[in-house]
Amino acid sequence: HVQLVESGGDLVQPGGSLRLSCAAAGITVTDKCMGWFRQAPGKEREEVATVYSGGGSPNYDYSVKGRLTISRDNAKNTVYLQMNSLKSEDTALYYCATEVVAGYVDFGYWGQGTQVTVS
Repeated sequence: HVQLVESGGDLVQPGGSLRLSCAAAGITVTDKCMGWFRQAPGKEREEVATVYSGGGSPNYDYSVKGRLTISRDNAKNTVYLQMNSLKSEDTALYYCATEVVAGYVDFGYWGQGTQVTVS
């Protein structure tokens, strides 16, 4: 049974920083493609950052490149999203997700989300 639990969302001022965490159970985060997504009110969900099971460079949406960093901690089986230089447009519900079939990047397992508000 795969379970993803996000935490770390908060209210922060523009220019501030946050670190989101996604604790995983039922999978090993270094064996799977892991992604962070976000959805703002009235907007579609968008992929923010992705790290792949085979290694290599993570992929970032152009709007967050240079400000957000995705990383994994094998010992804690947790994925992080370090968010720096936050902007009001980063306000959204942030979700962690992983693929159902290893290597297919078919995000089918999702957490419940954690709210980030930049104001």
